[in-house]
Amino acid sequence: MPGASAARGGPVTPGGPVVLSKEGLPGWLEPVVRVAETVRPVQLSRFLPPEDGAGRQSAVLVLFGEGERGPELLLMERSSSLRSHAGQPSFPGGALDPADGDPQGEGPLRAALREAEEETGLDPGGVQLFGVLPRLYIPVSGFVVTPVLGWWHTPTPVDVVDPAETARVFTVPVADLTDPDNRATTVHPSGFRGPAFLVESALVWGFTAGIIDRLLHYAGWELPWDRGKQVPLDWGS
Repeated sequence: MPGASAARGGPVTPGGPVVLSKEGLPGWLEPVVRVAETVRPVQLSRFLPPEDGAGRQSAVLVLFGEGERGPELLLMERSSSLRSHAGQPSFPGGALDPADGDPQGEGPLRAALREAEEETGLDPGGVQLFGVLPRLYIPVSGFVVTPVLGWWHTPTPVDVVDPAETARVFTVPVADLTDPDNRATTVHPSGFRGPAFLVESALVWGFTAGIIDRLLHYAGWELPWDRGKQVPLDWGS
C-alpha cells in the first residue's frame, strides 16, 4: 500500500494524496506499529478474502487516541435498523466508493477516513494514518475489510451524525479492554465462538472484537483472562 495520511494536521481533500506516516507517534504505539509490519492474515482471522476476488471492498478506521485514562479506541454502535450487523459496536467504516480510488492502493485509507467523518463527525485533519492490517473477510455480509490504523493526534468532538446509521459514538480506554474482568467468550447458536469485551455498557463481539483481541495479543498488552466466561448470543445477533 503506498505511503500515508494527509500531511499531519492537514485536511483530506477528495482526490488528494493520503499518506501513511510513522513520524512523531507516541512511544506506546510502537508495539501496534510492529504488529502492522509483521502480522500475517492467518494470525488475525480464519476468514480470509475469497481467492476469486469476490466480496465488497471496505475499510474500517482503528483509531487510537489518548484520553484522561490513557490510550483509548474510538468505537460506534450501529443503528438497529441497518441490514448488516445491526446494533453491533464497531469501528467506523464502510464500503469503498469509486471516488476513494484504487482498492489495492489508497482507496481503503481514504474510505476509512471518509466513513469515520460521515459516521462520527471527526475531523480527518486530526488523524495520522500509520499502518494497515491484512485484508480480512466477513462471510455473513460478504465484506472484504482492510483495517486502517490511525493516531488521533488532534481530537475533535464526535457524535452521531446520522441516526439511521449510527446509534452511539464512544471511546474505550485500552485499560478497560485489557482488564480480565471485562473479557468473555461469545457463543452464537450457529456454533460461532469468539472473544468479547463488556465495556461502556456495550458487548463488543464479532469482527471488531476479533481485531481488538489480536491487536492486544500481538502488541503484548493482553492480560490472562478467563476464556471459560461465556456470553450467549441469540439468532438475531
